[in-house]
Amino acid sequence: MKIPVLLMARALHIGGSERQMTDTARSLDRSVFEPHVGCFRPAGIRGDELRDNGIAVVQFPVMSFGSPGAFTEARHIARYVRENGIRVVHTWDYPLNVYAIPIARMMTQAAAISSQRSDRQLIPAMYRRLTRVSDRFAHAVVVNCDYLRRHLIDDEHLRESKIHVCRNGIDLEYFRRLPQAATPASLTVGTVCGLRPEKDLKTLIAAFARVRNTHRDLRLVIVGSGDELARLTHYALEAGVADATHFEPATAEVPKWLSTMDIFVLPSRSEALSNSLMEAMACGCCPVASNVGGNPELVRPGETGLLFRPGDPLDLAGALRNLIEHPDLRRDLALRADAFIRAGFSLEAAARRMGEIYTTQIRA
Repeated sequence: MKIPVLLMARALHIGGSERQMTDTARSLDRSVFEPHVGCFRPAGIRGDELRDNGIAVVQFPVMSFGSPGAFTEARHIARYVRENGIRVVHTWDYPLNVYAIPIARMMTQAAAISSQRSDRQLIPAMYRRLTRVSDRFAHAVVVNCDYLRRHLIDDEHLRESKIHVCRNGIDLEYFRRLPQAATPASLTVGTVCGLRPEKDLKTLIAAFARVRNTHRDLRLVIVGSGDELARLTHYALEAGVADATHFEPATAEVPKWLSTMDIFVLPSRSEALSNSLMEAMACGCCPVASNVGGNPELVRPGETGLLFRPGDPLDLAGALRNLIEHPDLRRDLALRADAFIRAGFSLEAAARRMGEIYTTQIRA
């Protein structure tokens, strides 16, 4: 008999957690598990993907946790769990952690599993306090890298036995280097990310300004959307590199853009296990990342890429200059990065690990 599991997120659109949840639901072993997905807002590309794969998507329309509707939907969630024989309720973002984990623990017999996919300092203060309450209700907390495991133990004082690591997986058939028109004279430094303060793209632009003249046709490509766009375009103008910098809005054609990049830079001040970094490595880019969070678990200096001190444009410029001036090193690191991702970060590997966590919690 299959094991019904309910995976839950606030929405089903373009966010990283929603995508990882969708990929997990699609990749779970259907001979063992029967995935269901619950959310507040079911519209979006992930909802379409789930339904196309025969996965039940159910809406629990909570607009505010303080509204009467929140209490009504709590009963609906508990009833759905009971009527469908759900054995595991797994929440994937902080709003669902604080809302659905206590419901699952107090009103059902299902295992209540929450997720922590970023440093908790990035969670709004009110939710951060409520997340700590949710921790006490959860049977288990799933994190996507060793950095977050240590963060929860050292900073949040969670019991180590409650924390389980399941690293992100990506679609390795989709994320691969695509053929490009031959432009041997050009060299592209780029990134793909949300244009948010914690991504620290100003450091990338400042470093690019320092190395621009080391190659006769060097350009910078920044793919993503967000509130920082106006500030970053102005800074590129101030730094004297606006004519060599291209800003591309967020797009579904990520492999196409990654395939134009020779060097991929992730300059974030805070990261867990970055999907963007993994995707760039799988698309044949040479990765350079800030030495924070889970980045060193993917980028091993001199082996699968280079690291630099976060917020330090001089250190990043030094790494870029090394790769620009040594094309053999750049190509070797890119090949090793690609092989590293393909060896251990497939969707199937992530789904197998998540299935192990679910089975362990059911038996506990």
